[in-house]
Formats: sequence, structure tokens, C-alpha cells
Amino acid sequence: MLEALEPEPAAAETVLGDRLDAVRAFTHNLAQHGEELGLIGPLELPRLWTRHILNSALLGPLLQPGLVGDIGSGAGLPGLVLALQRPDVQFVLVEPMERRTDWLSSQARELGLDNVEVRRARAEESGLEGQLDQVTARAVSAFKKLLALTAPLLRDGGELVLLKGANAQAEIDAAAREIKKYRVKDVRVEVLGEGVVAEPTRALLGTVR
Repeated sequence: MLEALEPEPAAAETVLGDRLDAVRAFTHNLAQHGEELGLIGPLELPRLWTRHILNSALLGPLLQPGLVGDIGSGAGLPGLVLALQRPDVQFVLVEPMERRTDWLSSQARELGLDNVEVRRARAEESGLEGQLDQVTARAVSAFKKLLALTAPLLRDGGELVLLKGANAQAEIDAAAREIKKYRVKDVRVEVLGEGVVAEPTRALLGTVR
């Protein structure tokens, strides 16, 4: 299985710095067990670093010390990558599927993460309403639907920090009614990783007020 794993890109050291060894260990574990556990598809190994690990890690500098929720954590992308990258931040990984929460918990233990709590729940049943300083999500749903799952979890002044693709601005435009409903201000797109990684990504940001 590991022979199909994408070679570690040179950009990994630039993005992850002194946290590279920790993230490297997680990447190895995910490459070894991810497909058999149904966490990643068979076509993802040749692009695991570029498309998934570094894509997640680009969000790291946008996080602030506090309590960050990762909604629909799945394989730990971005939640576990960010927890490894930012040991100064506390994370709650919210995931409804048992086999995925088992994986998340086992990795948190194996990798010595004392800044991670795993909750098996849907976002709306997580008990986190109004508690989070920031909330992340990756590949969960369109912004229009994602707002209902994430915005209520934030405290007043809390921030959405969502990983999105090239259509991020179009998703914002389509969610005008929901943005108003959930009192999200300063909604914008920030391009991450330009000139650093082969595939820059986009963060959709906004503050609940």
C-alpha cells in the first residue's frame, strides 16, 4: 500500500516546519490504513500529501489559540493535521460515523495529542452551540448548507475558517440569505499557499456577530 504513496513534497517542510515529523507519522498511518478502513479512496495515495495533507495544513496559520471545532472530521482532514500542526490550539473533532471516530481517537492517542477531543455526533447534536472560537470543515457540503451546521456553534465574535475550492466566491453569492440569517459578517475568500505549494487552496472566512 505504501508504495503508492506520493513522495513527500519539498513544500512540506516550508508549510509544517518543526511539526513535519508529527504530520509525517500521521500521513504514514493514513496511507497504511486509510483505504482498508474506508477513510480515503484507492486513488488518493498518489496525491495524499498534495491534495489532502498540505491542503489541510495551509489553514494552520489562520487559527488562534482557543477552542476550534472541526465538523465532519472523517479521516482527520483537516482536524488531526491541524491539531498536530498547532499544539497551542484546542480541537473538538465532530464526526457521526463510529468507524471514523474510532480512527480519530486511536490516532490522537498514538500521536500523543492532548489537545484533541473526539465527539461522535452530528454538528447540530454536538452540544457545542455558542462555545467555539473558530470552526473548520472540509469537503462537507456547500456553504449555503454548511452555515446551518457551523455558525450556531460559534460564540459571538467567533470565526468560520472553512476550506473550499475554486468556486468559493460563487458559494458565498448563493448563500446571501443564510449569511444574513446567521449574522455572519466580513465574509470573504482568502487564497492560501500561492507560490508555496503546487495546488493553492481557498479559505472561506466570516465572523458571527
